[in-house]
Amino acid sequence: MSDVSQREGAKREGKMSSLSRQQIGTVLAKQGILIAFVIFIVAFTIANPKFLSPDNLLSVVRSSAIIGVMALGVTFVVISGNLDLSVGSMMSFSTIVVLDLHDKIGPLLAIPTMFAMTLCLGAVIGFLVGYLKLNSLIVTLGMLSAIHGLTLTYSGGKNMDIADKEGTWFGFFGQGDILGIPVPILLFIALAAGLGMTLSRTPFGRKVYAVGGNGTAATFSGIPRARTVFYCYLISAACVATAGLIQASRSLGSQNTVGQGLELEVLAAVILGGASLLGGSGTIFKTVIGVLILGFIQNGLLLMGLQFYAQFVVTWIIIILAVWLDIAAKRGKLWSSFA
Repeated sequence: MSDVSQREGAKREGKMSSLSRQQIGTVLAKQGILIAFVIFIVAFTIANPKFLSPDNLLSVVRSSAIIGVMALGVTFVVISGNLDLSVGSMMSFSTIVVLDLHDKIGPLLAIPTMFAMTLCLGAVIGFLVGYLKLNSLIVTLGMLSAIHGLTLTYSGGKNMDIADKEGTWFGFFGQGDILGIPVPILLFIALAAGLGMTLSRTPFGRKVYAVGGNGTAATFSGIPRARTVFYCYLISAACVATAGLIQASRSLGSQNTVGQGLELEVLAAVILGGASLLGGSGTIFKTVIGVLILGFIQNGLLLMGLQFYAQFVVTWIIIILAVWLDIAAKRGKLWSSFA
């Protein structure tokens, strides 16, 4: 009788152990990035006490605003089940255009003109992906090169600078502050609040989730799939134009490759925020968290003495980790069985 009781007890313990491992795996799959972020924060603070100083925190958020603004728009694209790898070169284009037009027609006309030109590029991508149903990876990868060439052609291969940097109000968007808060941070917060409401509280937001979750079912339900994707790329282009405005206003001059490679950081921030590459999931709030995670990790690495180019390796590792956790969250476990 005692042997039977021992065997039953052993079975119960085995089931409880298996259940606890499964629960731990589920928690790690869903919250692993946040747990890793906390570990990074603790490690960086121990390595350099200045990491959590108010000045450093404000500096990190301010420097992350450009990536953050672009990531807000890309969130719509990713939730709709597509990708946008053209945001880096598009940001270079918008920055160069607004700087060039500033001296030719004045900032009051240069800003809306730049926005209109950038939206036209987004409309081209939206038409190709949404209405012609071309693969978004191929289209935006091609547009990355095309827009880069367009930027070089427009600028004649030269960098752009504002002639009269002291006599213009244009620097307000990148250098100004309101009540002690830098304007780039306020723009980031305002866009995040507006787009967050659009995504979570409007019929259009529900259409974006439906198209990304199951495009065929959405079409049969009467949702205009092509138009929804088209508008997502327009939103992404508008966010890129805003980021270009901040970048141009910050330095009142720019290289014609200023946005090169930023598409990787933007995509990393969106994925870190929990948006699935398969579409149908993600939120603006979590994207903001992803932007901050990426910004604080990069800042912590610099304070620890690592060279800036080490950030590229870390960004790659973070992307791989985020994609792995995203897939793990969907299958309910961290590891898959080998065939």
